[in-house]
Amino acid sequence: MKRGIIRFVKVLLVSSLILPAALFGGGKKDAAPQSAPVEQHEPVTILVAAAASLEYSYVQQLIPLFQSKYPWITVEGTYDSSGKLQTQIESGLQADVFMSAATTQMDNLVGKNLIAPDSVKPLLENKIVLIKPAGGATTVTGFQNATQARVIALGDPASVPAGQYAREAFTSLGIWDAVSAKASLGTNVTEVLNWVGEASAEVGVVYATDAATTKKVEVIAEAPAGSLARKVIYPVGITASSAHPAEAKLFVDFLASPDGLAVFISYGFAPNL
Repeated sequence: MKRGIIRFVKVLLVSSLILPAALFGGGKKDAAPQSAPVEQHEPVTILVAAAASLEYSYVQQLIPLFQSKYPWITVEGTYDSSGKLQTQIESGLQADVFMSAATTQMDNLVGKNLIAPDSVKPLLENKIVLIKPAGGATTVTGFQNATQARVIALGDPASVPAGQYAREAFTSLGIWDAVSAKASLGTNVTEVLNWVGEASAEVGVVYATDAATTKKVEVIAEAPAGSLARKVIYPVGITASSAHPAEAKLFVDFLASPDGLAVFISYGFAPNL
């Protein structure tokens, strides 16, 4: 009798182990499928050649934000006057993206088949302003009487778009010759900004976005309405020789995205898309 009871208990124990496994698929081959593996990317570095007036927004916010979205892409930047960057690209600079402070330099590179024309976006608009050292005394009240200054800091019109715009504005007012006689010419707009901030020049002409980056200068006035034949447009494009066109396109698309434009707006640029 005892043996029968023991045999019955063993059967119950075995059944209690087997039945749940059968009902709920306890075998390994029926385990829940694993989640899809995270896509892997090879590390890539792209070089962006950008106008000097873009350096603050690029370095402080845009590049870090982009790299947080695409951590396998490292963005390096070189910043100078748009004319110098154009010359460097023509001479073989292995840039992937070019962003100019004027359309002239971009158009020149497109015309030489050095920028992919279908990649160009007229991304931003800026303003040209006359500045003085913060708290500095001057009788200059605007572009019209800028010749009253002892020294006027300008970007070199031969290569600096801000200088070209300044020359255009002063020429339209009929005072370019008098201004140029007092001009100290900088190699890029950042140099002009620093000269005025250090009071090495009584007044200077820069972009509105540059003036907004420092408390060392004050804006006297914007370029008079009608003194410039066209808007101050910043186009961006991908070089035809880019070794990483897909990653370069990701960067350009990011600049034109709501997140990218929000950063530019915070630095005083206006969207032009």
